[in-house]
Amino acid sequence: MAPTAAGNLAPATAILVVVVAEVLAAAAASQDGDALTEFRKGMSDPDGALASWDPDLVNPCTWFRVTCNADNRVIRLDLEEMNLSGHLSADLARLDQLQFMEIASNNIEGPIPPEFGNLENLISLDLCNNTISGPMPPSLGKLKSLKFMRIDHNLLTGPIPNELAGLSNLMILNVSNNDLCGTIPTSGPFDHFPPSSFANNPRLRYPGMDDDDTGR
Repeated sequence: MAPTAAGNLAPATAILVVVVAEVLAAAAASQDGDALTEFRKGMSDPDGALASWDPDLVNPCTWFRVTCNADNRVIRLDLEEMNLSGHLSADLARLDQLQFMEIASNNIEGPIPPEFGNLENLISLDLCNNTISGPMPPSLGKLKSLKFMRIDHNLLTGPIPNELAGLSNLMILNVSNNDLCGTIPTSGPFDHFPPSSFANNPRLRYPGMDDDDTGR
């Protein structure tokens, strides 16, 4: 029996689907590289820690302290203690598969971009021991996968957004040693965070506390 036209089309269609999927994956990986390149442009890197971040490579998966999944999408940034200076770039929010953002113990300044709230796969956000300033963006309350948030030892101001009370997966929170103010939320995950999570924010208080009782 002669092969039918439909029979001939089936393998071709399958091949086309595979090719399209590979092209889309490569484009997404390239997008991740573009986002990291923009972040690097805003950084002062006196020790050359990011020298391997070559934008001419197909994807950023071989870059120093960058981890990718099987699809060459960036899932982890480990940039602790690299003597980096500069501002956090909203372009990092384009890393839509990112699970771990570890940029602790550098010289990062300026605000936390509200766009970070779009990182729906983020599990850990560690920005501690920098000089990050400004308020905590309420958009961080959209990080429903988040389990660990460490933004202590910075210069953050303003209240803790009530939106964070909706982070049901949040296990560890540390906002100590900032200049936060207002009332600490008590619902959701906040019912099990110890006082040390909020220490050394003189203007921060629990509900029912007098202003004179602050300063933990």
